[in-house]
Amino acid sequence: MSGIFGIVSNKNCADDLLYGTDYHSHMGTEYGGMAVFGKQFYRSIHDITKSQFKSKFYDDYKEMKGHMGIGVISDRDPQPLIIGSKFGNFAIVVAGLIENVNELGSELLKEGETFGEMSSGGINSVELIAKLITRGRTIPEGIEGVYERIKGSASILLLRKEGLYAARDRLGRTPLVIGEKDGEFAIATETCSFLNLGFRIKKYLTPGEIVFIGKSGLEEKAPGKKMNQICAFLWIYTGYPASSYEGISVELVRERCGRALAKNDEVKADLVAGVPDSGVGHAIGYAMESGLPYRRPLVKYTPGYGRSYTPPSPEMRDLVATMKLIPVKEVICGNRIVLCEDSIVRGTQLKNYTIKKLWECGAKEVHIRPACPPLMFPCRFALSTRSIKELAARNAIRTLEGKDIEDVREYIDQRSKKYKQMVEWIGKELGVTTLKYQKIEDMVEAIGLPKEKLCLYCWIGDYNIQ
Repeated sequence: MSGIFGIVSNKNCADDLLYGTDYHSHMGTEYGGMAVFGKQFYRSIHDITKSQFKSKFYDDYKEMKGHMGIGVISDRDPQPLIIGSKFGNFAIVVAGLIENVNELGSELLKEGETFGEMSSGGINSVELIAKLITRGRTIPEGIEGVYERIKGSASILLLRKEGLYAARDRLGRTPLVIGEKDGEFAIATETCSFLNLGFRIKKYLTPGEIVFIGKSGLEEKAPGKKMNQICAFLWIYTGYPASSYEGISVELVRERCGRALAKNDEVKADLVAGVPDSGVGHAIGYAMESGLPYRRPLVKYTPGYGRSYTPPSPEMRDLVATMKLIPVKEVICGNRIVLCEDSIVRGTQLKNYTIKKLWECGAKEVHIRPACPPLMFPCRFALSTRSIKELAARNAIRTLEGKDIEDVREYIDQRSKKYKQMVEWIGKELGVTTLKYQKIEDMVEAIGLPKEKLCLYCWIGDYNIQ
């Protein structure tokens, strides 16, 4: 995950840039950065693994003066980068994931290209994209050349003294949306960044579309493509509840997911709860459909802790998982609890910290209801899920088969005997009373887009499961 934000204003943009970028903090935990163009480029990058974005940049942004700027919350590479090129100097941020960075980097090195930005000993993917852009006759042509060569996804903001270029990933896996207020423009991954800054949604960029925002306003530089495979996990987990993608509200999708879970469930329980924060919307939908009361047996300590699965080190993930959820024993004790979760990735935090707390506080029964099917493949496009060996479903399959297998179609098919065995194994491993996953058809219906317009890779891989 990464989140990007840009602004073209008729006044100093630093305030809106700071807060607009900060509204993407749920999209990454590694680096934060901002660049502003005034009389020159002003840039600041900070490691945000152990602190919040605002606290790191509060002093920096006061020194940034200019009418245009870009910001990023990054899960991988330090950015923004300032690049000197035949197009003049420009600043660039990227959201997405490129699988063939090393391959493309080696090609450019053999051609005599050099790289100044190294991330963890490797080529910074943002710099790679910048170098590829400069090979075009124009910036739009260069961006289109990037999309022809990369494997993966990349949505791009590129800032020059003349204005701001914005390009959405060719297949639309990572969103970009334009907001407007009083002749000013903003562009962002998350629409929630607009609301408190006074911007109104003007346009959702289509896959592959390139626009330029300058003194003359908004100009289309390259049309979008009809093909679209936006990441379904945005609605289920990674997106913020107050955001919308393709005009579809995240919160309402989660409510519909919860309703679908309840419609397909016959469990007897005393209350419904959601694992904070992303499980809450699903639980509200389940409660509305089932008639069971929605209650809060687990409360997130919001001031101190973010998402538990995003930090790269297992030690930090475990620390956040341990500390962020505080149980309310009086709500838990003696009750049969339906616990809605956005997904089960590894399952270790859910087992060792969330479920354990419920049992320790006297829960009578614990029924886990994930809002999506079992995750089978690590994300190839945005780091939404981890390595294949870490996935709970793959651990189950490895145990049941006695080895890792490549063809997992039987385990994907929710009607098969092997699927039921896998779910039973995961439920026992988690130590819960029952475990029942969402059907992929119900998840797709809850989102409201045709199946072919969604990236479902994490659940079905390259197989066309009907």
